[in-house]
Amino acid sequence: MADQAQTLGNHRRWIPAFHFFTLPVLLINVVLVVVNFVRDPRLASGWAVLVALALLIGIVLSRNMPLRAQDRIIRLEERVRFERLLPADLRGRIGELTADQFIGLRFAPDDEVPELTRRVLGGELKTRADIKRAIRSWRPDHLRV
Repeated sequence: MADQAQTLGNHRRWIPAFHFFTLPVLLINVVLVVVNFVRDPRLASGWAVLVALALLIGIVLSRNMPLRAQDRIIRLEERVRFERLLPADLRGRIGELTADQFIGLRFAPDDEVPELTRRVLGGELKTRADIKRAIRSWRPDHLRV
């Protein structure tokens, strides 16, 4: 994606092997072993249900944990960036921004940060999606997990 301009419409990161193969296979597996357990409720088929659920949960968590760490890093990076970009009246309010708001604002170019931050702190832009839609000139982030 680094060679394609990143926009609101295409910024989500899809990992085909994970999103379109691994997750569907694990979900289908859970359904199949649950059906098998319902048809034949024995210890072995019950254990298969537990293992299938553990695999699904483990794989999903193994994807979500790095995303959570990435969100913390984004929050730190944006705090540092905002210290440099915001006027004094907004700089003192950086601590009022939520992690979700920082994550939305990270796509704003430097010249749009003060106005968008003012709108966020004023309650006009409430969600990450609201913030992203309000960005006029997208600042890409190609290093996401």
